[in-house]
Amino acid sequence: MALRLDVKQIIKDLSKTGVIESTAIATNKMNGTTEGLVYTLTVNDEPKYVLKLDSPQNISLVEQLQLTYRESTLLPKLLYTEPNKAFIVYSYITGTTHYNRGSKIDWLTAIVKELLNHYVIYQKTDKWGFWLEDPCQTWREFIDQGVEYARINVGSLLPIEDYNKVKSFVENISKGEGQERYLLHGDCGVHNFVFDKKALTGVIDPSPIVGPVLYDFMYAFCSSPDDLNLETLFQAYSLLIHDPIERSRLIEEVIIQLYCRIGICLKHHPHDLSDYLKAWDYWKVRLP
Repeated sequence: MALRLDVKQIIKDLSKTGVIESTAIATNKMNGTTEGLVYTLTVNDEPKYVLKLDSPQNISLVEQLQLTYRESTLLPKLLYTEPNKAFIVYSYITGTTHYNRGSKIDWLTAIVKELLNHYVIYQKTDKWGFWLEDPCQTWREFIDQGVEYARINVGSLLPIEDYNKVKSFVENISKGEGQERYLLHGDCGVHNFVFDKKALTGVIDPSPIVGPVLYDFMYAFCSSPDDLNLETLFQAYSLLIHDPIERSRLIEEVIIQLYCRIGICLKHHPHDLSDYLKAWDYWKVRLP
């Protein structure tokens, strides 16, 4: 288990091999995944590296994503992967996550141009979603799991009619026949976006999945309650390299993701709930 590793010894070994500077020290420990830990390594009191300890499976997935999209200006630079996949080291991106992010259209435009439009087809699996630990036979199945999980948290906050409407939209999703699978970040939201002086400078902490590019786009769009409107949606979506879909279908995708986001909000970000409920009322009346 990665958690049992001696971090001081890891840093010493990395220094000896020249992966990091000899004066680097661990100054901040953060939670990663359920099994993982993340350390910020500083040099002369300035953060310079990130050391991520996790299960071999999770480290392997993150390594795949960062190697696949190594040319992206938003992903941190991968510096080292431990041979047994116990940990990785990557560059630190200066800024703060979630806050002081400026207007949604600005950072969503950057996400589309600098990350999503560089996504490539992934041909190493015939499954969808979390294809290693919890594979789904169809994309519809993966999205339906998210809706059902959200319903547990939503409870009676929204009427049953709203849940039934969302489920009907899920039924409209292609099962995946003829649909290409892409390697996605999988947790592409403002909580993982790094901003510096209100400009997007990085996207961190992936939970890689296999699915359509539209998923990461919708996840990003719905990940904050500000500017959840048609103008922002269509302006950003017009920049996405994609197979065109009908306007009504795009709105259905927003409502599915927004329902899931309300479930997440109730559990992790209750201070955003009132704004998300306003957005929910806004989008429900936008359907033809």
